[in-house]
Amino acid sequence: MTTPSDIDRAKHAVRERIWAVLERESAAPVGVRGHIPNFAGAQQAAQHLAELDAWRAALVVKSNPDKAQLPVRMQALNEGKLLYMAVPRLATLKPFYLLDPAAITAPFDMVATGDGARDAAATVGVKEMRPVDLIVCGSVAVNRQGVRVGKGAGYSDIEVALLAEAGLIRPETVIVTTVHRLQVVDDELPEAAHDFSVDLIVTPDEVIRCAAPRRISGLVMEQLSAEKVAEIPVLAALIHKIE
Repeated sequence: MTTPSDIDRAKHAVRERIWAVLERESAAPVGVRGHIPNFAGAQQAAQHLAELDAWRAALVVKSNPDKAQLPVRMQALNEGKLLYMAVPRLATLKPFYLLDPAAITAPFDMVATGDGARDAAATVGVKEMRPVDLIVCGSVAVNRQGVRVGKGAGYSDIEVALLAEAGLIRPETVIVTTVHRLQVVDDELPEAAHDFSVDLIVTPDEVIRCAAPRRISGLVMEQLSAEKVAEIPVLAALIHKIE
């Protein structure tokens, strides 16, 4: 029987391998370990994403705050899409930044970063948000079936779970990750109960369409440690409300 600890160890091994490969091939900056890789070609991947029908149809986009997806966030704002960006580490009670290009007065390239949004954008909770058409997430590794491995902190899973629990993810919502080709693996990657998979993988070189994506319906509270709950205000508030 595969235990959560087995899954964690398997994911850690994949991360270490990919981080090492990216550094060795100069496909990401040295010191990438522990991070969503800011991969070479991120701008080209964002351009390929912008050519897809799923992107063109999306009016509301939610993105992670990592540097690798900054070109995607810039693309969304430049096209007039409403953008929700996760607060780094989900460190505020309202865990998403609202980036409305029609209302933003700061330069887009500033406000689309974690530091810039902190200074120039309002935070919102899920009750204040619109349903999301397209979700962009960062990954350390992903296979062609759409199973992804993040950096190990679990924030992407929690972000998607919060949206799902609030009914902001619909059957037609598309989840995409942008990565370097070296981050796309042939492995059968491990999955935990709280993991989701992606519909699309976009690299600087190709677009990969994944079959039968896995969705989550909400938070899996029993898999959240007391430490994780304590460090994320919205989770602490939810636990307090339940109690």
